[in-house]
Amino acid sequence: MIVQACLNGARPADFHPDLPLTAAAMARQGAACIAAGAAELHIHPRNADGSESLEAVDETMLFVRQACPGIPVGVSTGEWIEGDAPRTLRRIEAWRDLPDYASVNLSEQGAADVMAALHRIGVGIEAGLSSTDDAERFVAVPGFSQCLRVLIEVEEQEMERARHIVDDVASVLVRAGCSLPILLHGFDATVWPLIDLADQRGWSTRVGFEDGKLLPDGKVATSNAMLVGEAVRNMRQPKIAMAGAITC
Repeated sequence: MIVQACLNGARPADFHPDLPLTAAAMARQGAACIAAGAAELHIHPRNADGSESLEAVDETMLFVRQACPGIPVGVSTGEWIEGDAPRTLRRIEAWRDLPDYASVNLSEQGAADVMAALHRIGVGIEAGLSSTDDAERFVAVPGFSQCLRVLIEVEEQEMERARHIVDDVASVLVRAGCSLPILLHGFDATVWPLIDLADQRGWSTRVGFEDGKLLPDGKVATSNAMLVGEAVRNMRQPKIAMAGAITC
């Protein structure tokens, strides 16, 4: 079980005063998150104008590697970043300073091609699943078991429905014989309830401004590192085991 720090995502510049939009800021905040207990980093590299870019991966990785030596670092490959499937593949295949892994959203039409490109260049894959349809698509991909891990990513804001999504996705993975590690995370209202659920099920989780800016008490966190520190403390507290928990 680990806590991954997700520093920025697709959030706009006005989401939080400390949202990291430059390679230097991502490196600095990444180091602070590692000091707060995060085991890995997930970042969305940005251009000089603050927009997301797969072309910015090389420069960003140089900064982050220097600030966080030996720490696994991942990036997103979301189709919205380049807005064009062929260009997305070209950008990935042009990387020289490789991330350790990259997230691939199975809801996106070109997911299988992106996964194949990442395999070719030796970058690990986090398979992002937000529905049972995503899970079915994932287990139908040849060699899905070669991925690094599964991300169960829930954007549903009502917790009971969110939990049903988690259970349904996990059930598909179990039926397919999946033995990959799972990282579960929520978004905004479900960030902390799903961190608790991940802890109860022995899964990894993540936290940071990509997923939300509020602490469990509803106050706005001053930094990504503050969110990470709270999640790490939360996951170290003794918990009552859940009956009938689904594992993969």
